[in-house]
Amino acid sequence: MTDFQKTLDAIYKKAACSDARGETASYIPELADIDAHKFGMHLIDSDQRNYSVGDSNENFSIQSISKVLSLTMALGLIGEDLWKRVGVEPSGDPFNHLSLLEQENGIPRNPLINAGAIVVADILVSRLKRPKEDFLAFIRNIANDRSISYNERVAASEKATGFRNFAAAHLLKSYGNLKNDVDLVLDFYFHQCAIEMSCAQLAKTFFLYGNGGRCMQGQGYLNTHQVKRINALMLTCGFYDEAGEFAFEVGLPGKSGVGGGIVALLPNTFCVACWSPGLNKKGNSKLGMEALEKLTSDTGLSIF
Repeated sequence: MTDFQKTLDAIYKKAACSDARGETASYIPELADIDAHKFGMHLIDSDQRNYSVGDSNENFSIQSISKVLSLTMALGLIGEDLWKRVGVEPSGDPFNHLSLLEQENGIPRNPLINAGAIVVADILVSRLKRPKEDFLAFIRNIANDRSISYNERVAASEKATGFRNFAAAHLLKSYGNLKNDVDLVLDFYFHQCAIEMSCAQLAKTFFLYGNGGRCMQGQGYLNTHQVKRINALMLTCGFYDEAGEFAFEVGLPGKSGVGGGIVALLPNTFCVACWSPGLNKKGNSKLGMEALEKLTSDTGLSIF
């Protein structure tokens, strides 16, 4: 049996000695001052055994990692009709670029870039009676954890500085791919990105993607067809214009966020979340990327 704790301990020891930690997401003021020396990892294996190191129980803003969860909820509500409004191809561009959106007539390349996630947010705003409350309840149910919540300061900070997201939403609206009021959709979207979790909570939440669509409590949220496609999207699109590098170096489906979090999984084997707030030039956690490469290299466990 793989000694996951020994592997995590070795990763943590190496990370603690690193001086090259990247830069925090300064364009979101509430994230700019997070201590770049924070580092945590939490892994849950297929038998629900838990392993952790470092700051694995400290909350952080999950940011774009939340896009996988909103996609999951939207698929449950409207099924395959979702793909009429958003594609499934890697963008090859940074997460907030708008050029492809105009070239492709308002259909975002995939649901894990900002424009695609805004379309998914629009679907949820249309379908949910209380969008922010219902989405948060959905996540709390998956994680079996009522303490998960929004960070209102981060949401407000994103709203005050999210000019590209406003531009994307208005562009989507001009092509008829946004049905609700722009401000209403973006209020939901900014809150969605401002959800706070720890590595431990994040690993528990994403356990379902490695468990055939069933959460740790055994409740089904996705069928096998849907979980296969979401995992494929995480592998090909989960790291924006660094998705190929992550697949090449790590070899797992996963999703990053500019809060410094990364979650990844090997179906029927483990789910792991790590957090280090310093980002590389592509907007992904620098030490997080290195930690997950070491995890799969040292254990020999990846999808390849």
